[in-house]
Order: sequence, then structure tokens, then C-alpha cells
Amino acid sequence: MRLTADASGLFPIAPTPFHADGRIDEASLDTLMERYIAAGATGVTVLGIMGEAPKLEPDESLNIAARFAKGMAGLPVIVGVSAPGFAAMRWLARNAMDKGAAGVMIAPVPSLRTDDQIITYYRQAIEAIGTDIPFVIQDYPLTLSVQMTPKVIRAIVEEHPSCVMLKHEDWPGLEKISTLRGFQKEGTMRPISILTGNGGMFLDFEMERGADGAMTGYAFPEMLSDVVKLQKAGKRDEAHDLFDAHLPLLRYEQQQGVGLATRKYVLMKRGFISSDAQRKPGGTLSATARAEVDYLLARLAKIDARALPLAA
Repeated sequence: MRLTADASGLFPIAPTPFHADGRIDEASLDTLMERYIAAGATGVTVLGIMGEAPKLEPDESLNIAARFAKGMAGLPVIVGVSAPGFAAMRWLARNAMDKGAAGVMIAPVPSLRTDDQIITYYRQAIEAIGTDIPFVIQDYPLTLSVQMTPKVIRAIVEEHPSCVMLKHEDWPGLEKISTLRGFQKEGTMRPISILTGNGGMFLDFEMERGADGAMTGYAFPEMLSDVVKLQKAGKRDEAHDLFDAHLPLLRYEQQQGVGLATRKYVLMKRGFISSDAQRKPGGTLSATARAEVDYLLARLAKIDARALPLAA
């Protein structure tokens, strides 16, 4: 299976589950896949920023990619291959595709500043991995500090037929989606899939601006899937009502430094993973923070029954 520009729905960003001693929790990898499929995922993305990819050895990264490619019931698996150098990027990209991945995701290195630098970087990256591998542009200026204008994204898409998707994580970014879809409508940019991130913080309106779905790791992937489906069905109020119920927890997850710890804690409580451990260096939640998250879950359970087991 190869990733195409028609991809849509929910591609959860998978965390990498660890035991307390830092070993990869392989049993939890299998549980994650089962739960994502049950949640309505149409694909999955591994080894992203949330997946603590820089903390992994190369063989560990490849083994995770291979395990997901085998276990996701034929759904497309996107592998994050971003790296400081192109040799490492090429090694993981080529080997992951050999193991059954559907495509790769490439983020710009933080040192890029001008439009020409960004366009040149992607040109060199695609020369390195090969033009036969479908790839996703990751546009995440909040973390990567690289500002991609819609015109730069269009230039990359038009230069590289193997570019099939944008992971849109700009903030504010709603106008960027509208502009890109405007390019597509006027015929100056070929159609690509746009999946959105940022923890799902703006998914409700991103779908209305033309996004095809979500690619993020919020601890209730079922909500993300439902919002996407409701918006596509034209059930705007129902989509916003469900989204609004989850917004306090979404907001809590967005805190710099403890966001991943919060997400892993909730995923652990929900049975997606057996431990909320991060591989060092990593953040942790204080007892007070855990109590706050538990309170948010109890409030959410009054509206979304999927949180009920967590309310006790």
C-alpha cells in the first residue's frame, strides 16, 4: 500500500510506550494498534515528535515501523523520518518502506529561515530518499520555528509528485488551509491530502476550512474520528458539541513541557498503554497535576460516556 493524496479520516500519532526502565513496551504497541483500529482510525503515524523518535536507536525505530506496518490490518502507516542528516533519513525511509510502510513524513530542520532554504531542503531530502516514496510535509512552526507560507508549500507540492499530504500544524492556521484549497480550486496546485495536528485544538473549524481529517495524538482518538465524520456528514452542531466537551482536556494537553506526560497518563488510564513512562529525558506529572487531569476526566464523563471508566 502506498499513501495517496486521497487519504482522509484519522491518522493517530502513536506514542512510543516504554517500561519504567526505558525499554520499549512491545505488548503496548500491539494494544495501541488494536485500540486505534477500534477508534475508527483510517491509518496511523509513528515516530513523530510525540513518539519520542530522537530518543530511539535506529534499529528500534525500524522495528516499531515494521510492527505497525504488520499489525494495522492493512491500513496505511506513515513513518516519521526527520533527521539532522540525509543519510539517516534515507536509511530509515528506504528500510521502513521495505517493511511495509505507506509513506514517510519529513519536517524541516529548525535552522531554515528563507523560502529558498525551505524549498531547497525538501529538494535535497527527496533526492536523498528517492522520488518513489510518498511523503508528507510537516508544517509545525510552533515547535520547529520554520515558517512555511502557502506559496512555499505549493512550490514543494508542485515540484515533487511524490508529495501527497500536508500535516498542517500552524497556529493560527485556518487561513492557510483556505489559501491552499484556494490554490487547488484555481488550478495552481494539484490536490493533496491535508490532515491537521496541534493536539486537535482547532479540528472543529479546520474541517470546515477544507481539511481531510486529523493526524494528532489526543488521548481520545474516538472523539477525533467522530468529529471528522460528523463534519463530513454536515452535522456541524453535533461536531462542535462533542469537540467542546473535550476542549478542557485538549487545552491541558497543550501545555509545553507536560503535554506528552498528560497524554500518556490518560492513555495509560484508558488501557491503551501499560505505563505513562517516557524515555529519559522526559517530563512527569506531579500529584497535583494528575489530580487535575482526573478532575477533567470526571467532568468529561458526564457528557462523553467513553470517559466513564476513568471517573472513579
